[in-house]
Amino acid sequence: MSRMGDVLAGFHAAWEFESDSVLIRFERGIRTPKLFQALGERRVPLAAIAAVTLTPGKRGTVVLRAVPRPGADPLMDAAAGQLKESSDPYRLVLPAERETLAEYYADELRSLLTHDDSPTERHLVDPPAAPLQFKAYDAKASFDGRQVSFRWFWTGASSAKWKAGDQSFPVAGLSGVEWRSPEVFEGHLRLLHRDNGAQPPQADQDPAAVVFGLGYGPVHESLPFAASVLAAVRAAGPKAAVTAAAPRRDPADIADRIRHLGELHLAGLVTDEEFSTKKAELLAEL
Repeated sequence: MSRMGDVLAGFHAAWEFESDSVLIRFERGIRTPKLFQALGERRVPLAAIAAVTLTPGKRGTVVLRAVPRPGADPLMDAAAGQLKESSDPYRLVLPAERETLAEYYADELRSLLTHDDSPTERHLVDPPAAPLQFKAYDAKASFDGRQVSFRWFWTGASSAKWKAGDQSFPVAGLSGVEWRSPEVFEGHLRLLHRDNGAQPPQADQDPAAVVFGLGYGPVHESLPFAASVLAAVRAAGPKAAVTAAAPRRDPADIADRIRHLGELHLAGLVTDEEFSTKKAELLAEL
């Protein structure tokens, strides 16, 4: 690279070229894709890049793209090819009149790459930092860096999930994450068990999965979440699953749940028996 700190600015993002990496800074403007705004910035080591391309774009633009190596970026691993082009964090769209400058930087980058497209042994790009949370259609999903928690919503969770109760999954007990974009049919986030035990094929019946819906689990919230969990699982390595006791719940959280339960009961949405049973379960968690 000609000089450390050189910057190439495009639509919605700017690339800062350094001796061993590219720092991608995303804009926070109203027209910027929400995923870019959520990511903020990402440092991509040159070792994580397999190739660089420059192609014509739409409506008088050119597109500079870094092609990540398989396994180098937990975000792209979790996305599994489901991202729309406009939400690809490795694309820099520029006005066509800047094509010569873009070609210069593309050549500079190519000269520094090993052109290795083999899968990496570990993630080279940092995942979105925990803690993270988002609302799915049937639950609130939370990740603190060590375990994933699903807290079911009365208005969305299936009876199978309510019978199973709220769930907590230590990272050590997981083998991976399955993310299906909320922009397609049957979008969901499913946690895969390390013991390879059978899981219900339908996400709405699986206590290890949350389902998306209109306005629930949007890409800019659920994908960074999935990437962070996937990175933690991969970092944990192939060690045996560890069974951890569920932590005691915050009394304030229990009180909120009981209050909400009471409101549903008064509204006639929960029977007397269901109210008594669930209240007893919540009190037992204190």
